Amino acid sequence: MKKSIKAALLSGLVFPGSGHMFLQQYRRGSVLLLSAIAALSVIIAKALNQALIIADKINSGEISVEAATIAELASIPTRGAEDLTLNFAALIFGAVWLIGIVDSYRLGIIQEK
Repeated sequence: MKKSIKAALLSGLVFPGSGHMFLQQYRRGSVLLLSAIAALSVIIAKALNQALIIADKINSGEISVEAATIAELASIPTRGAEDLTLNFAALIFGAVWLIGIVDSYRLGIIQEK
């Protein structure tokens, strides 16, 4: 398998930056990896915060322990700055992932020549 395809698959299927690491482009790979981790950590923190709010409501007895009730509360969209932060983090994560795939493929083609 060509280096370019292998690097693009690593970036696309494993994690952003892994294709660059395979191509020994450590600086670029580290920037992509850290950017993706930062965006993903914001997304996970927001999801965990929402889960803890629901767990507190269950513990206090405000809501019953039923799957439908919990699913309904979990699907309520956030509003304001939290929603904007979550959307921005998801956008950054997707962009970093796409940039990682395209750039690792491009660098792989250059290294194959």
